[in-house]
Amino acid sequence: MTEKGSVLILGAGLMQRPALLAAKQLGFYTIVVDANSEAESIPYADEFSQIDLKDREGIYAFAKALKASAGLRAIFTAGTDFSASVSYAAEKLALPSHSFEAALNASIKPRMRECFKKAGVPSPEFYSLSKNEISEARVHFITESLGYPCVVKPADNMGARGCRMIRNFSEAMNAVLCAVENSRTSTVILEEYMAGPEYSIDALVYNGTMTITGFADRHIYYPPYFIETGHTMPTVAKESMKLELIEAFAKGVEALGLTCGAAKADIKYTARGPQIGEIAARLSGGYMSGWTFPYASGMNLTEQALLIAAGQEPEELLKNRFPLPPSDSSFALFQIPCDQVSAERAWISIPGKIKAVEGLESAKKIDGVQNVFPRPVRIGDYVDFPRNNVQKCGNVISMHEDYDKAVAAAEKACSKILIRLEPDDRRTEDFLACISEPDEQGFPPSAFESVSELENIDLSGEIPENQSVLQDLPEGLEALLSRPQKDWNYLTAMETAVRFDLLVPVHRPLDKKRFWNALLRGGLQAAIYVSDSN
Repeated sequence: MTEKGSVLILGAGLMQRPALLAAKQLGFYTIVVDANSEAESIPYADEFSQIDLKDREGIYAFAKALKASAGLRAIFTAGTDFSASVSYAAEKLALPSHSFEAALNASIKPRMRECFKKAGVPSPEFYSLSKNEISEARVHFITESLGYPCVVKPADNMGARGCRMIRNFSEAMNAVLCAVENSRTSTVILEEYMAGPEYSIDALVYNGTMTITGFADRHIYYPPYFIETGHTMPTVAKESMKLELIEAFAKGVEALGLTCGAAKADIKYTARGPQIGEIAARLSGGYMSGWTFPYASGMNLTEQALLIAAGQEPEELLKNRFPLPPSDSSFALFQIPCDQVSAERAWISIPGKIKAVEGLESAKKIDGVQNVFPRPVRIGDYVDFPRNNVQKCGNVISMHEDYDKAVAAAEKACSKILIRLEPDDRRTEDFLACISEPDEQGFPPSAFESVSELENIDLSGEIPENQSVLQDLPEGLEALLSRPQKDWNYLTAMETAVRFDLLVPVHRPLDKKRFWNALLRGGLQAAIYVSDSN
């Protein structure tokens, strides 16, 4: 135990590691709780207790005992769904935090939307449905009222689990039922689709001020799902747009009643101006608060947030922030400058069974790369094209003073990583054949749009044993390969073919039609899969 007392951290996954390290750096004794006794960040804590983060009463009882015996100074989380569990225990123990009611407002999406609507905060129109209210007629009425496309989400989950676009009514019922399955309270929210660029914004609320501590461009792809393939900080949005978005965020924070601690917004700039997707009462996950903001700004954001949670002054925050123009919210607004660029990018997989994971060490050696975080997987595990952000296979984070070089470093590192798949797998074969669920038309997507044009090219015959696949290209194929489009491996089709020749110089004869269809359909992974299956 330390003289400064203890800090209780909710969650022991990777996203909570910065909090554990920051608490130790500040001199606190660190206690972490999680339902998973094998969570990866447990070794970074001084003490671990196995408690489900949904168990508010259990967390409160544990925190109460800690306050009496271990000088508990703060309860904290980052990147989890459980800011309400933090506030529930903190409020009862008179520790600094957002109020429990405010945390519930920020955790339950229908409550959040009602708060926004009452306060005139820009956000989409919505309907809420519990499991026993779902019927085909009701869903049809709601989706027709909202218009297509619209969006369905679980009322109380994160990471885009169960969240998807509904493009027509034939997709609606399965989408709603999937969202219900991903909700802890069996409740969903359906809302208007907001078209426009999306941003993530982190902030700390302290003594009537709100300081923007991170403003990033989000990169979202692959409808009907919303898969964040990465984010880049600082944003490239023009200053006037940034100020509009920040003001909407501040009004949203005020409407929810958040007054002491972290707040995080997912927000879009639409044809109608800013529209808030969600505001959470915590620091962001997705590597933003714990990695990309510290790299871009030089400030340990988690440390400053922990000081607020412990009732102490966040000196570095106050010293380095600069004022923003007055807004219509009650907050005095400030921002922390960023003089570096940090880019986070994910690598993903087509469906199949893992045979090997290659290139991780090569990725780490790329100039500007700071971290490579593979998702814990084992040989023989199945992977799939992601339908939520938990199903991505790993993430790379880079830093550079130059925007383009920071982005290029992260993307180049991802391109070095290959999840090699077991041959002759039905899931991979179905993907290559473009077999999809009836309500998922066009998903998973093809790596290259030009795959649809292969039918116009004569691909009869074989690529001879051990011959470069780029030798003796059929007429018209070189033009398709030379297009500038990059796939999710951040490679063009031509670069993919070159990479195949480097990685697979020895191969059996390859059916031309099958090989080139695979390369354009599924990128390097699929090309190597076909070679391995041949």
